[in-house]
Amino acid sequence: MDPTSGKPLAKNELLKADKPDLSGTIRETLANPAADRFSGDDEQFIKFHGIYQQDDRDKRKVAKEYSVMVRTRQTGGIVPAAQYLVYDELSGRFANGTLRITSRQTFQFHGVLQQGIGSLIKSINEALSSTLATCGDVNRNVTAPSNPPVDAITQAIEDDSFTLTRALLPKTTSYHSIWVDGVQLDLGLGDKIAKARASVDQANPYMPPPADLDESGAPTDKLYGKTYLPRKFKTGFALPPNNDIDVFTNDMGYVAIVEGGKLVGYNLLVGGGLGTSHGNKATYPRLADVIGFLTREQVVAVGEAVIKIHRDWGDRTDRKHARIKYVLQEKGVEWFKGELAKHLGAPLPAAKPFLFVGQGDAFGWTKQSDGKWFLGLFIETGRVKDAGDYKLKTALRTIAEKYSPTFRLTATQNLILSDIKEADKAAIEKTLHDHGCGIVFNPGLVKGRGMACPALPTCGLSLAESERVFPKILAKIEDAQAEAGFPGEELVVRMTGCPNGCARPYNAEIGFVGKAPGKYNLMLGGNREGTRLARLFKESVPADEIPVVIGALFQQYAKERKAGQAFGDWVDKAAIWPAAPAA
Repeated sequence: MDPTSGKPLAKNELLKADKPDLSGTIRETLANPAADRFSGDDEQFIKFHGIYQQDDRDKRKVAKEYSVMVRTRQTGGIVPAAQYLVYDELSGRFANGTLRITSRQTFQFHGVLQQGIGSLIKSINEALSSTLATCGDVNRNVTAPSNPPVDAITQAIEDDSFTLTRALLPKTTSYHSIWVDGVQLDLGLGDKIAKARASVDQANPYMPPPADLDESGAPTDKLYGKTYLPRKFKTGFALPPNNDIDVFTNDMGYVAIVEGGKLVGYNLLVGGGLGTSHGNKATYPRLADVIGFLTREQVVAVGEAVIKIHRDWGDRTDRKHARIKYVLQEKGVEWFKGELAKHLGAPLPAAKPFLFVGQGDAFGWTKQSDGKWFLGLFIETGRVKDAGDYKLKTALRTIAEKYSPTFRLTATQNLILSDIKEADKAAIEKTLHDHGCGIVFNPGLVKGRGMACPALPTCGLSLAESERVFPKILAKIEDAQAEAGFPGEELVVRMTGCPNGCARPYNAEIGFVGKAPGKYNLMLGGNREGTRLARLFKESVPADEIPVVIGALFQQYAKERKAGQAFGDWVDKAAIWPAAPAA
């Protein structure tokens, strides 16, 4: 029982308490050649190891066909070219041949069969990345500005994000004992892995610090304790004026403050999170509150303190109500500031002024301050693949082999290739065009700002399609823009197959949230700065009616908008919302 509320603990809490090393019976399942899936209990443990069990829902009428999704950790989305080449090879050997960029600047391998999980994870670690804690009730991948460091400020933010990543890694020993220590591989990848290791300076930045020791000398984790957090936890760094990571949607955010051309510290944001449950009024999307200002030297101490508050006060009886956003909402910002002061020994000073003017990725060529270039590429729904004449995966492999750019994954599921020599620009561009990838340069501001989650057929939570239908939906929206007389204008459109909000539809100008097969809740009124939530406009809109509903709104917007007014800003104030019921 929960000692505070007297309610029964959620099952996950009992599982974690019974197996605080997060091992479950994973080893036994891996050792069983007849096993094609993990048990229901182990499905919860493997999440801490960066693994989600899935089945192909397109084939359920015949029989369940199990596989897993494996997610890497890439702080700030940084992937050296040599490391990328290892991932490219692994995706063909052990996954479905694709790599998927997530909205949290990581890669996902989809369609991994049971017998390939061990080799995949071991190889990822050999290439000096990790899958540890990319899922589960812990701090997950730390996001950071996507654009490459061009000065001391951006480099400092990158350094701070890596420092915090390491500090917030869980100290469980089971991950390395199961997947890394003593596991032997002979995959013929020695040369590629050696180059990847050299590119990351021969040290794995995702190896957690040594475990703490309790009074008896046994290993423990003083940050997370034996039962970790009540629910997942997301952290990100942002550099105004570009809110390219959607920092207000994070459980914890660090907004860089620059004075006199120097990074002096960060404003702390706490309490963001977008996931909800249909019909459950106790769940809701929420943007983070601004808590106060901290220096760079306080980054780790403040991060650990916020984690501890979530650990101690988060709801462990109802996982749908377990994010830190509910603690902030129900106990209040001033209460939270007081708890934070207890952990730090003093309150944080007041936050400093900052302003976001937009979000989103820059496509095409941009010159770096060091004279080199970076190239922003549109990746439709984040999927790196070869399909027909569109051979993006082959093109990126060729570019990585010949020119060794740094790959930078964006929080909008796109890709930046940085540190490119002037002399290589034309050849890189030709390589992409020769492989049918011309669209990646100039997708337009609707496609380029769009995002969708994978959804069906593999996500077990999905209620409707997302990735597979989103390009067609965007094309219809672009047609409706043209018909209304404002073709090609920027528009933030996002779609998810369920209400968990992985593609962040709840602060988009237009958001689609799966309600049932072929039906979506239509959310409207978020803004391009990522600082305002959308509202529910219409429930359960059939997919084939979306162009009609959006088209009518666009026609009204074109007639009523003020000069330069964005669609989301017009919607927020327009006379389109149902009247509130009489008191």
